[in-house]
Amino acid sequence: MSGKETNRILVVDDEESMREFLEIMLAKEGYRVTLAQDGEEACRVLDKEEFDLVITDIRMNDIDGIGVLKKAKSVRPDTVVVLISAFATAETAVEAMNEGAYDYVPKPFNLKEFKKIVSDGLQSKKGAYSDGKDHQGIPYHFDTLVGESPQMRKIYDLVHKVAMTKTNILISGESGTGKELVARAIHNSSPRREKPFVVINCAGIPETLIESELFGYKKGAFTGAATDKEGLFGVADGGTVFLDEVGELTAAIQVKLLRVIQERTFTSVGGTKEKSVDVRFICATNKALETEVIERNFREDLYFRLNVIQIAIPPLRNR
Repeated sequence: MSGKETNRILVVDDEESMREFLEIMLAKEGYRVTLAQDGEEACRVLDKEEFDLVITDIRMNDIDGIGVLKKAKSVRPDTVVVLISAFATAETAVEAMNEGAYDYVPKPFNLKEFKKIVSDGLQSKKGAYSDGKDHQGIPYHFDTLVGESPQMRKIYDLVHKVAMTKTNILISGESGTGKELVARAIHNSSPRREKPFVVINCAGIPETLIESELFGYKKGAFTGAATDKEGLFGVADGGTVFLDEVGELTAAIQVKLLRVIQERTFTSVGGTKEKSVDVRFICATNKALETEVIERNFREDLYFRLNVIQIAIPPLRNR
């Protein structure tokens, strides 16, 4: 019997079509799957049976996904819990992380990426990411961040919690508050820490060059393209992409970025072959992106993809 066949997964969703979809997908991967049609049924099942991983929707009547998460952790603290939702908000994502969720995935999700989240979650249960360090013992400030206020201590705690997830992060705050330092702290505390951390200054790359810088280009794609060049997304494969001042991206690049986030693929300028990429996106802005969305300067669908969890950095004067 393979390792997958010994892993038991509980799927909790009040939509029958989603339950059946997840059951078929996970069964094909070799997992043993049990279904629950709502939070109440899930809690009854959790009292009787043990599971290695629980996948639960957030929005359900009576007992919601957070309730299922708490129940799973109360009966078996090492159970890996992944929450899924079509109504992702920063507040519920932070609450989920605080309660011990492994990851928080917005619907609709990329199938290949979701399979990897499940696989990685089960591996993390076995200690695959343990490096011998006590993550609770990592000192505050990550050797670079400044501030002793309760507000900053909450940020340090949140950095620890979100670092072990695959969730996209949006960091907001005034210029000079250390948004890149927070992004680096998340990367350096994550399973991706041995892979590249690639910084992209969205405001510093000319509009005419940003596509070729992000996606790379093929020889002959334009005047001066004498050889193939790998783009920054390709360089970051396996690691983290930090998009600084993401609100400065043009509408055309926003469309292409959304596709990378959804499909985890891109095509080089002048190329025809799609390339797969495994990166985590951490973005930063000093703009009010909600206002930019309302004013139609920033895509709403991209905003919700990037803003799964938001970390607001206070100005230095308030630390």
